[in-house]
Amino acid sequence: MIVMNLQLVHTPWGCSAAAWEKGLLAGVTLPHDNEKEAIGTLAGYLKIRQDRLINEVLEKTDELQQRLAEGLVDYFAGKPVAFDLPLLWSRLTPFQQRVLKVVKEIPYGQVISYGEIARQIGCPGGARAVGGAVGSNPWLLVVPCHRVLAGNRQLGGFSSGLTWKEKLLKLENIPYKTSHG
Repeated sequence: MIVMNLQLVHTPWGCSAAAWEKGLLAGVTLPHDNEKEAIGTLAGYLKIRQDRLINEVLEKTDELQQRLAEGLVDYFAGKPVAFDLPLLWSRLTPFQQRVLKVVKEIPYGQVISYGEIARQIGCPGGARAVGGAVGSNPWLLVVPCHRVLAGNRQLGGFSSGLTWKEKLLKLENIPYKTSHG
């Protein structure tokens, strides 16, 4: 049985949950109103039972976990953050990995289109497939999928909902278009 450790991070916007496996970040959520909601979302990302995470809550954090916590708190306090943490890529398909490795490199305050990612990974015309891969991202903010927009700078999609995507883009002062103007 694989042991995952649960980390809870209280940010100015709510509680985020993160899971670590053998020193690698397996997943992290956006902030929620409470710990239970954050843990439930994280369990969904990782496709595991919620009770399996609850039993492994970290009492102490190591240097990597501390960096994640500080980065999340700083990000939601409006400070530019570039996360540099080891990620557990093995839970994703090779295609998802290729896409999310491009997304991981999008700097704070900048965006890229689904189509541009498709071209970068050698799949011109694969914007929809890229969107699906972006939607599988278990490391929200660490792999900043909210910075991926449609080619016309419209929002596109977001696994946590477009309201969240708009909040994150506004926090980073990134201009975008809505479908109604």
